[in-house]
Amino acid sequence: MPDSDVLPKRTIELDPDSIDAPPRSAFVELGMLSCFSFLRGASDAVDLVLTARSLGYDAIGIADANSMAGVVRVHSEAKTLKMRPVIGCRIETAEGLAFLAYPTDRAAYGRLCTLISAGRMATLDGEWQEKGVCDISLPMLAEHAAKDGEGGIQLILIPPRDLTERLTVPGWASNVVALDGTLREDHVTGTLSDILPHLASGLPTLGHLAASYLYRGDDIARIDRLDALARANGLSLLATNDVHYHAPERRPLQDVMTAIRHKTTVARAGHMLHANAERHLKSPQQMLRLFERWPHAIAAARTVADACNFSLDELKYEYPEEIYPDGMSPQAYLESETWKGAKRRYPNGLPDSVKKTLERELALIGKLELARYFLTIKDIVDYARSVDPPILCQGRGSAANSAVCYCLEITSVDPAKHQLLFDRFISEERKEPPDIDVDFEHERREEVIQHIYSKYGRHRAGLAATVIHYRPRMAIREVGKAMGLSEDVTSALARTVWGGWGKEVSEKHAEETGMDVSDPHLRRVLRLTEQMIGMPRHLSQHVGGFILTDGPLTQTVPIGNGAMPDRTFIEWDKDDIEALGILKVDVLALGMLTCIRKCLDLLENHHDRKLTLASVPREDPETYAMLRTGDSLGVFQVESRAQMNMLPRLRPREFYDLVIQVAIVRPGPIQGDMVHPYLKRRRGAEQVQIPAPSPEHGAPDELSSILERTLGVPIFQEQAMKIALDAARFSSAEANRLRKAMATFRSRGMVDELQDMMVERMVTRGYDRDFAQRCFNQIRGFGEYGFPESHAASFAHLVYVSSWLKCHFPAAFACGLLNSQPMGFYAPAQIVRDAREHGVEVLPVDVNHSQWDCTLEVIGAARGAAQDGRSGRQDRHIAMRLGLRQVDGLPEHVAAALVTAREDGGPYADVAELRDRARVPVGHVERLASADAFGSMDMSRRQALWDARSLVGGMDLPLFAHADERDEGAERGRAILPKMPLSEEVVADYQTTRLSLKAHPMAFLRANLAERGFVRACDLRARKFRSMVHVAGVVLIRQRPGSAKGVCFITLEDETGVINLVVWPDLKEKQRTVVMGARLMEVRGRVEYDDEVIHVFAHHMTDATQQLHLLSDDLLNAPVARADHVNSPLSGRLNPRDDLRSGSDDPANNANPAIRPRDLIDQLPNADGSPTRGSNPRGHPRNARIIPKSRDFH
Repeated sequence: MPDSDVLPKRTIELDPDSIDAPPRSAFVELGMLSCFSFLRGASDAVDLVLTARSLGYDAIGIADANSMAGVVRVHSEAKTLKMRPVIGCRIETAEGLAFLAYPTDRAAYGRLCTLISAGRMATLDGEWQEKGVCDISLPMLAEHAAKDGEGGIQLILIPPRDLTERLTVPGWASNVVALDGTLREDHVTGTLSDILPHLASGLPTLGHLAASYLYRGDDIARIDRLDALARANGLSLLATNDVHYHAPERRPLQDVMTAIRHKTTVARAGHMLHANAERHLKSPQQMLRLFERWPHAIAAARTVADACNFSLDELKYEYPEEIYPDGMSPQAYLESETWKGAKRRYPNGLPDSVKKTLERELALIGKLELARYFLTIKDIVDYARSVDPPILCQGRGSAANSAVCYCLEITSVDPAKHQLLFDRFISEERKEPPDIDVDFEHERREEVIQHIYSKYGRHRAGLAATVIHYRPRMAIREVGKAMGLSEDVTSALARTVWGGWGKEVSEKHAEETGMDVSDPHLRRVLRLTEQMIGMPRHLSQHVGGFILTDGPLTQTVPIGNGAMPDRTFIEWDKDDIEALGILKVDVLALGMLTCIRKCLDLLENHHDRKLTLASVPREDPETYAMLRTGDSLGVFQVESRAQMNMLPRLRPREFYDLVIQVAIVRPGPIQGDMVHPYLKRRRGAEQVQIPAPSPEHGAPDELSSILERTLGVPIFQEQAMKIALDAARFSSAEANRLRKAMATFRSRGMVDELQDMMVERMVTRGYDRDFAQRCFNQIRGFGEYGFPESHAASFAHLVYVSSWLKCHFPAAFACGLLNSQPMGFYAPAQIVRDAREHGVEVLPVDVNHSQWDCTLEVIGAARGAAQDGRSGRQDRHIAMRLGLRQVDGLPEHVAAALVTAREDGGPYADVAELRDRARVPVGHVERLASADAFGSMDMSRRQALWDARSLVGGMDLPLFAHADERDEGAERGRAILPKMPLSEEVVADYQTTRLSLKAHPMAFLRANLAERGFVRACDLRARKFRSMVHVAGVVLIRQRPGSAKGVCFITLEDETGVINLVVWPDLKEKQRTVVMGARLMEVRGRVEYDDEVIHVFAHHMTDATQQLHLLSDDLLNAPVARADHVNSPLSGRLNPRDDLRSGSDDPANNANPAIRPRDLIDQLPNADGSPTRGSNPRGHPRNARIIPKSRDFH
């Protein structure tokens, strides 16, 4: 599945009430493609609509090719400018014809969507359709174009450019009849003049023939001929400019898109390109002048547009109807299930506060008719927990503000223990659907998805789409190739891009490659690349957002097949769905749930402890003690460098501390300057004061109930919203405006009105202006990325469970992490290193002992803490055996065959026996030998490789048994090879399993480094504070988060631990090639430490990668962590385009040089933690010479 794409969506930043509607124009352009005709349309909805308004249009048609993917965006932007969007589509048929199709009403629109769905879900032969392909035949179009009693789909035939082109169509107008009364001519082949009568006869709603200027010198004659053909067949001429872009200057980009689409270069594209730059949006006045000879063609376009009475606003969403017990209504059944659940949740009696909350929520749910939505979520969760074995799942997000969700056991946040803000989830003022997110084990979510398809049917259920945009690396590669640049040039330019984000591939960074940036062709490529960045490339499926309807979903939006088997998704993304008020059910994947489930299974099998998420021992002091040291590698949500740095400062001692820990390292509290005041008050360095209004304006404890638990400092979204309600006296409607504005601050910046409203009201009521301003800044930060308390509490539960497992069962925890890959922040090498540091004995991959997954093995008797089952590490008698999954390039089915044959026939004696008994292909035997997986046979890696390479592809046949007899003088003894040097063994380990249990690469370089005065990671604490040190290590992670004011963070690893580097923006730019390219780095810098956190502030960095050649003839393939920004950036909501800005436009230039170590708080990855699957390395891993790409972190 493609990487998740969260580029900021372009919108028109304008208040519709500030402008008047445009006057009626004489012409409406109906032949317009947007960029959602992928690699054809070169302008987006914003550019098209803004240009149309400036040219004097009052309405504008949208007709993307066999797609409705772009209609919502045109609809939304046109409404902003008080224009009328005319919704249509360009139908391109399998016979080679194209039609503009515009539905006149809701029913006709539904048939048009059904037609597109049919073409995208099945081939013309009824087979499963490939993703992105749409096959529509003329009979299918005829079937859907009209229906008795419903409006029709107005069809406008777009003639071929060459009017002499011969086409084959059904012989609808044929009058040759056989003796049995059937038509003899099923199909007719001919030019446009030959086939037009048949089209007019077979397509009852075909009323027009489109005409455009081609500027080939014969336009008047050509259009006259089209006019005559139209009249002769009862049709009329219709004017269009066949718009592909908003302005002439976009023609070069459109040429590049055409070349990419046809897999050629612009220089070789020839007649595939448009002959000129005239396919832009022209004003009504220009079109009137061009078609002055045919005024009826102009009038026809206006008439067709006026006949289209359909608007996307008419799409009334109907949630699926279900049959409930005893004929109960959905609301009655929801109330019944809620009160039953309340008894289970509160066996000792329902608190009055919770009872009142439930009554209020149920009343509002009934008023808004949302009961079926809640019951659907409950059904999905119940299904996951009913299968054998059950699928771990947990609701989160704003839904966790709901006491009803808690009683339905969708979420785990107790309303009696947390201050919930139901209005954030759903309120009467909100004119949009609620959003319930449910996380499932990422390896078993597919079972839930297929259950939904099975229950509701593919005609009523579909995943939402995700729009995959061009990012800088992809853009420079594809644009450069289309413009004739060689692959080595485009690769070099792509490598200058930090991560996958940005808005350009700048000339400054291109200069780093040694290219001549003054070359006109290179400058042209860079300009076109900048235009291409952000353009949609294709649709992919959302990570789990389901749309469910009562009637056919295909009548609301087209559905197409996904690349994954048995997956179908609609053409609209989550923003489109939200804009139309359609309910979405989020069925998300969370890797940590998979990890926890596997850990709990291991505990049951090896420690006889059957635990669940709910029964893990609570408030364990040793677990919190571990977290207070920042020992959280692998722990959910608190394993990033920022969270590891924060843990020793916040010093969690109870569950609510973890709730704050999860929420505090976010842009909201950081931008609101709430972090340091909270930490100071927590340590007692600052008095706890809860702001209060003037006596005449309210009680002194007005905010106590809101801020008391967080020591008077607002940390959560709910607190900021409640302050607006209580301290600034916002009405519910005003608070809803503020909540909606949170999501748009990052793109619009239209905050002055709300800021003045909130801050001035609070000041008027006696609050300190600084406190009021910081509260609003916090809300602004939440617009970037912030956590509500309910969401933080949902995640804190998983933080605690994963921490408890790591503390008491580190072997099972590491085993679960490795078996759940890809997930989390770190690569397997770091997970294994951390496990060994916690005393876990890690055993190597072995063909006679390893399963596919990593496993636990008993190496001694349970003793000590393990016997009482309550304190300390409880698995000292357990070792972890690495699984065959760690061998790069070894397929799971080969490993399964190996394990099955071993279980049936016992251990393997030698390499040949493995090949013969398990029928393992010789190539995979060699992979196992390269991974040193024959240790149980007392066979070295080199010996195993020798034996593996001596094998032939199959077993010897009896006919050739004599070949075993050696000739006279032949070697009779087996060749015994010397062992590899240890350094070569380590390099080979990294190349085959991405980790080594034998030694760390830096251990072999330490003697030389020590002579030069380099300090080990473990010795940094002993150095004088702020003294200069030299350190070196393998690069694990490079990050430049938006919340760190341009500072770059690099994590190095040596044989004793990790080194946290801080690189200021100016040094990062000065040594950009070292930061982005080095795999082994030597650094001179200043050491500083605070609590448990040690930083080295870099003054100079050196790329020492070549020293890795000293270890082996093969270059060490040291893997970076999955969170590395250079290879795979974290997709946070802070502006990802900041990374490539330069000069005054670069936010890094505004960095405060006085930042302290404790200010260096970077971002976390996406809150849902959901993974994406990276590509497997191709070819033998020993041939790898570069750092493997880490997967995107979700």
